[in-house]
Order: sequence, then structure tokens, then C-alpha cells
Amino acid sequence: MSSSVIVRFAPSPTGLLHIGNIRAALYNFLFATRHGGEFFLRLEDTDQKRSREEFAEAIERDLTWLGLTWTHKARQSDRLDVYATALERLKATGRVYPCFETQAELDLRRKAQLAQGRPPVYDRAARRLSPEERAKLEAEGRTPHWRFRLEETDVSWNDLIQGPKHFAPGTLSDPVIVREDGLPLFTFSSVLDDVDYRTTHVIRGEDHVTNTVIQLQIWRTLTDAPPPQFAHFPLLVDAEGGGLSKRLGALSIASLRDDEGLEPMAINALLARLGTSDPIEPLATLAALAERFDLAHVTRSTPRFAMKDLVALNAHLVRLMPFEVAGPRLQALGLADVTEDLWKAVAPNLERLRDVAPWQHVVRGPLVPPPPAAEDVAFLAEALRVLPPEPWDSTTWGTWIDVLKQTSGRKGKALFAPLRLALTGDPTGPEMRALLPLIGRARAEKRLNGETA
Repeated sequence: MSSSVIVRFAPSPTGLLHIGNIRAALYNFLFATRHGGEFFLRLEDTDQKRSREEFAEAIERDLTWLGLTWTHKARQSDRLDVYATALERLKATGRVYPCFETQAELDLRRKAQLAQGRPPVYDRAARRLSPEERAKLEAEGRTPHWRFRLEETDVSWNDLIQGPKHFAPGTLSDPVIVREDGLPLFTFSSVLDDVDYRTTHVIRGEDHVTNTVIQLQIWRTLTDAPPPQFAHFPLLVDAEGGGLSKRLGALSIASLRDDEGLEPMAINALLARLGTSDPIEPLATLAALAERFDLAHVTRSTPRFAMKDLVALNAHLVRLMPFEVAGPRLQALGLADVTEDLWKAVAPNLERLRDVAPWQHVVRGPLVPPPPAAEDVAFLAEALRVLPPEPWDSTTWGTWIDVLKQTSGRKGKALFAPLRLALTGDPTGPEMRALLPLIGRARAEKRLNGETA
């Protein structure tokens, strides 16, 4: 890798990508694209109990569907020897130490500290164990986990979103970096990956700010190379200001694609601009989004995600979609018979691409018209009597309505609504001047007469 900008998206294959964590992938992709850089996909799959291959495949499928293609890919499970070697280096320098406390013991100690009004920071009790005490614990069958010893120095950086950040020593516990089973935690392994893959920018949610403090110290212990620049963006909340965690299943990318039928660019366009000073626009390409993407435009306020906003943006994109783009997509949905004329007629009324299906049925049939109201029976008979001869075009509806207005004396809703309902079975929908020629005179005659056509 030789780019001056190298970013990474590092999901764990322990579940499906959702609207919250895909935002990190999108920010990194747009940043790399704008700066001619490289977008690295790194699967953090060292949690062998929870990581599953089906989730790894789903991550790649979702990213590909969104257009967030990567230039390089790696799995942490392929680099366990690298992490083990680095741990031995840190042991030799004294920057890590073995700990034998169980989780229950740590929880009890934490509660005691809180009850005494002290911060729940690990007290480094394991460092005070004598060699004999350690040997005794090991003889009892305890396997140590390993903590990284933080230095008593300030940690600071200039965050590309949040500005200057500063953390005083003593506010954080020495982090566990390797578990009892010998597997590294991401706090440690991600730093080694960023060193080896020469990551230049780490763009992620603000829930990782504390991790950055720790990882900067680990970085400076492992290498003299300058660390990446960091950018931490505010996390999404729902429309009421609550967390998204309870809804993440419904907000998975797979669900938004397969169940909701939404466009990938609707998701991209909304997430790219949500929580920034830039307007949300129905942009149809990632290149257009990347052209104006700027971390300096990400605000510090908490962005609110509402499904209705995503659906509304999706509708804008569908309605702007030219038929040469929509046609192949419709074929993939099993709607190969949708013509360009039908697409142009109904597109202004669609929210989702699949919504064209009912209108294909309207113009092709068979459609069972609903029984007319008693006061409309004679009116529909009159409409049938003055129905213009073919050929029909976009002026036919207006011509027909003008005649009916004169012969029936009706106007407004009383004139239009019974005709629309008889001809389409729906009281609302696309403009009838566009639909009527597609329905054709033969079907129109039967439907006005109450027959299936």
C-alpha cells in the first residue's frame, strides 16, 4: 500500500451490520475516495465463540450492495502469531503484567471503590504479587490475563471532528489486552494492525474516545512511526433521542434491503449528511457524495435517525431514476414487463422501486373494479357512452373529462374520483392522463361496465 491516505473499517463478524455501524464504513470510504486513498476491510474475528462465517459473508455482501468496495481485506484470525510475538516483546519491556483475578473478584472490587466514592480504576494489585504468590495461583489452575501498564503521562491529540482532546493520567484502568485463553482484545490487536498496514486516519464513533487514549500509548510503545490522525463522530439516536440498540435488528442493512426494499444510495445519502452542516440531498452516486465529504462539516450535536426520513429520501431517488437505470433493476425484481411509458407514468408516485408492481397490474389486468356507489352507476354508464375512440395519448383523458363535464354536470372530485376508482381500483395514484392510454380502451370499457379486465 502506497497511498497517502489509508483508512479501515473493522467490524466484528458477530452480527449483522446495522444503520449505526455502517456509518463508520461510509465515512471512511468517502474520506478515502475524496483523498484518492485506500479503504481497508479488516474483520476483527478473534472472538472465536461469537464470530461466525455467515456474519463475515453478510458483512461483505452488505458493503458490496452499498457500493463500499474495499481495496484490501484482512482477518485478525490470520494474524494471531503476530499478536503473540508482540505480547512477548511487551513482556520483555515490562509494559504488560499478568493478572489472575476472576471477573467476580474484579466486580466486587469495583463496587467497593464506588461505595467509597473512589473512581473504579484497577489498583494494579496483580503487580504487587510475589513470584511465589503467582506460582501458587497458577498451581491452583488459574491462567492469567495480561494488562498493559499505562504511563503516568498526559495523552492528547487534535481530533479532526472534536478538536483538541486531553486526558490526564490516572483516570483509566490498565487495559486487559490479552485474555486468559491467549486471544488478544481489539484494543491491542487493532493497534498492531494499524501499525502494520500503515493506517493514516482512524474515523469512528465517539464511544471509542477512551480507547484512543489507550491505543496511543500502546502505539508509541510498539513503534516510532507517527500514529494515525483520529476523528470521532457523535453516535446516532432515534427520532425521540433514545438509543438505537433495541431496534438494530429492524435497522440492519439486510433488513433495509430485503424487507424494506430501500435503495443503497438512500442509506448512503442520508448517513453521509446526517449530523453535518451539509444539506441532505438525493444524490445518486457515491462519487457525488465523496466530492463534498469533509470531516470538518461533521457537527458535535447528536444526529437523530428517523425511518420516515430514509423512506422520503428513497422516494426522491426512485422518482429521479431514469428508465435505463430502473429497467435492469425491475427485471431483477421479476418485473421485466414494465415498459418505459409505464415507468414514466408511475415513478412520480413511488416510494420504493418494487411499488411499481401494483401499477403494472392496473394497466395489464386482470383487475376487478369495486362496486360503484349508487349515485355513480348512471354516471359511469354515461362515461362509457362518451368514451373516445382509439388511438389514445396523453390528451385523451382531458378530452374525455371535458365532454363528461358537459354531459353530466359534474366537476371536481365528483367527476374524477368515480372514474379513477373504476379504472384503477385505487382512489389515488399516478396521473390518469398517463395511465389511461396504458390501460387501453378495451379494458376501460369493461371496467366502466363493472367487468373484470
